[in-house]
This record gives sequence, C-alpha cells and structure tokens, in this order.
Amino acid sequence: MSEKMLKFVKIDKQTPPKREIFERKVDFNEIYKEYINKTAKQQSSRCSQCGVPFCQVHCPLGNNIPDWLKLTAEGRLEEAYQLSQSTNNMPEICGRICPQDRLCEGNCVIEQSGHGTVTIGSIEKFLTENAWSNGWVKHINVNKEKNQSIGIIGAGPAGLACGEELRKKGYQITIYDRYDRAGGLMIYGIPNFKLEKFVVERRTNLLKKSGIKFIQNYEVGKNATLKELRKKHDAILIATGVYKPKEVDIPGKKLGNIFPALEFLTTSNKKGLGDNVEKFDNGILNSAGKNVVVIGGGDTAMDCVRTSVRQNAKSVKCLYRRDKENMPGSAREVLNAEEEGVEFIWLSNPKEFKGTNKIESIIVNKMKLGEPDESGRRKPVIKDNSEFEIEADMVIKALGFDPEELPKLFNEEKLQLTKWGTIKTNFDTMETNIPGVFAAGDIIRGASLVVWAIKDGREVSKNIENYLELKQKQKVA
Repeated sequence: MSEKMLKFVKIDKQTPPKREIFERKVDFNEIYKEYINKTAKQQSSRCSQCGVPFCQVHCPLGNNIPDWLKLTAEGRLEEAYQLSQSTNNMPEICGRICPQDRLCEGNCVIEQSGHGTVTIGSIEKFLTENAWSNGWVKHINVNKEKNQSIGIIGAGPAGLACGEELRKKGYQITIYDRYDRAGGLMIYGIPNFKLEKFVVERRTNLLKKSGIKFIQNYEVGKNATLKELRKKHDAILIATGVYKPKEVDIPGKKLGNIFPALEFLTTSNKKGLGDNVEKFDNGILNSAGKNVVVIGGGDTAMDCVRTSVRQNAKSVKCLYRRDKENMPGSAREVLNAEEEGVEFIWLSNPKEFKGTNKIESIIVNKMKLGEPDESGRRKPVIKDNSEFEIEADMVIKALGFDPEELPKLFNEEKLQLTKWGTIKTNFDTMETNIPGVFAAGDIIRGASLVVWAIKDGREVSKNIENYLELKQKQKVA
C-alpha cells in the first residue's frame, strides 16, 4: 500500500469552501469553489483503499473510485481522469449533481467508522475540470466509419451517453430533440447554482465535434412518426425521459399562480441563458416579491425553493408530508436551502387551495408517521383537527414526473407500455416489442437520477451494437 494513502486518521474531511450565503443568494453561480491541486491530493489520500469498495458498489456506473483516488493522491492527474471517464460519459456533471450522500460517499467505509467520508464528488469534479483546462478531454476520432445509422430520440443523459458510445464504434448517430438546446433536464431542469450551463454545452459541443448530428426543435409524432423515423435508420433509441408533472388533486387546484416545477425551472433557466421569456418578464413565472410555497420533498423541490430565493421572493416555504429524516432529496441540498432562508414545514400536506381567481392561501393538514407501507417507508397519516392556513401568492408543485401520453405521443399504436405508462422493454436487451427500437433512461425506469440514465445509455449501446452486428451478418448471408 502506498504511503500516500490511508491518511483519514491524520487528515480531516474537507469539502471545497462554499461561497458566503449573502453572496450566493443573489446570483445563480455555483455555490462551491474549486479545490486546488494540493487539497484534492490531500483529500484523496484519506481513502482507506478497502478490500470491498462500497463506494464503487453503490455507484450505478460502478466507477473505479478507489483507483482514481489513489492516482490523484499520487499526483497522476491525467491517469486519474482517464480512469474516471472510462466508465462515465459525464464525470464533470455527476461530480456536481449526483446525490453522493445517498450513493458513493454515504457508503464510504471511513464515513461509517466516524472519520467523515472521502469527498468523492468534489474530487471527481476537480479531476474533470483540470482535464478540460489541460486539454486532456478529446473528441472522438473514429478509425473506421460504419454505414449503419442510429436515430436517438432525446438529447438527455441516456441519449447522449448511448450516442457517444456508439460513435466510438464508428456508427452514424443522429439525435433528435424537441427543445432548442441539447441536454434535456440538465440544460432546462437543473438550476445554474448546481450545474452551470456551460458545463453541459461544452460536453454537447464535444459530441458535435465527434461527428454526432443534432436536430433540435424536432418532435417525433409531429415532425415525423416513429414509423417514418425507423425507415431512416437501422436502429432507434427512445430516450425521451418523463416530463408529465404529477398533480395535487385537491379543491382549488385550477386557481391561477399554481405551477408545475418544471415549467417554473425551465422559465428561470431560459432567462439565465439569455432568452426572451415573456412569462418571466411579465411577472407570472417570476417569484420576486411573492410568498412562495413549494410542495414536495425531492431534489426538484430543493431546486425550486433555492431558485425562488434567488429571484428575491418575499418568503419561501416547503411543505413535505414526512419528516426531515425521511425526505427523498439530498440532505446536502436541504442544508443549503435552510442556510439560504427556506422554511421547511415538515409533516404537512395541502388539503385545499383557497382564492378567488388566483391562489391566496393553502389549508394544510398536519401529519404523523404511521405503519410502513409497501415500500417499507412509514406512511404519513392526517392528525385529527390539525388544520392550519398559510399565505401563498405562488405555489409550485414538485411531486415528481410521469410519462407523457405514449404511444399516442409518437403516433405509434403498436408500442407496448407497462402499467405505469413507461415503455415496456426486454429486460436483457432493452429492446421494445418493435424490432430495432430500443428504450433507455427514465422512459423505462420512471423519474430517476442522471447517473442512472447514463448507465442505461451505456448499457443499451452494447445491445444496439449486438443487434446491428447480427443484422449486418444476416444481410451479408
């Protein structure tokens, strides 16, 4: 074992410093500063190099974390980067937005022993930013072009990862997307203070330079049917994600100034990208001066409350029906929101929206945790005679997402769905019931994390390659 490792007993855990609260609340810049080389090496040296690397086991991508931590500690930064990107198509993005406290860092052996986790996410971000600065991140140079093409529907993480992996093999890749910029929720759903947009655009520009063709503002089902698209390509991947917001089915739900989370976040991100956004400029989807209430407890809810703070809302409250310990969102994000002045009302659930034409207040039930439900989590139940009322000028619903109306959306009646409305695929091959049409990411697993979408994109690329190789052999025979 190198003498450069196992220093967790001598060196304390240190995260990159946060910007001051008063400073970060008034802009959308990322809140964490960068490591310097010396600090990144020191923090990497805290890794215990354990026999069973639970950090790697609990990473959806199976990233070889102990080895690139060791390389970082030894100052072999280019090798460390090459190893980290060998299993991850977007390490600079995962380093910023993965909920490490629930994945790699939360399962770190020295974290469990009370010494404080290795700050894996911050080191991953440092490695990749250092690699970009030094010109180590290269576009794909294809050795031998293939005449088979793949059409990918959706320019989110699953589609981008699959496209990159297949392009490395020489396939012709065209990515179709309904929005005017590539990146999916990474560009329009996640705020800048977590993921600055140049990071996403830098990655998609690299893919364009690698020979991947992007067609934006293109909707399958409107610009072309799925059947028509199949005629253009040898295989198709559906990687559209899930965008239909889950609803709050209570009285008053049709009042004005009640918005889905993604509509609110997309408006804010487009404004930050310099677009003309009428609904923001006229104040409709701008929380400035308003009493904002966000309903939900996941990472999207945290994005909404922290965006509202930066838009200079009068007050920002978050209603969640369980307690803090059972919140599905990242504990780190909750802490950041609390620091920035968000008020969390735990064990609370809306009963009724009140107002004349627009929302004016919410009747809320206090909750308590009962017996575990089928998921194993304690089910929230209403406390008797517990109603209270809170003022609200704007309500944001952050309750998660469902698939859109498939197969109608693609004008393809044959496409089979699961009972949850997601696309049904073969468990082993990720192929749908339509030959040559595959699916990956949230559209098959439901709303999930970027890192899982990347995993799916990498996995389905292998299955598409196998399918095309077999198709080519049959053609030759």
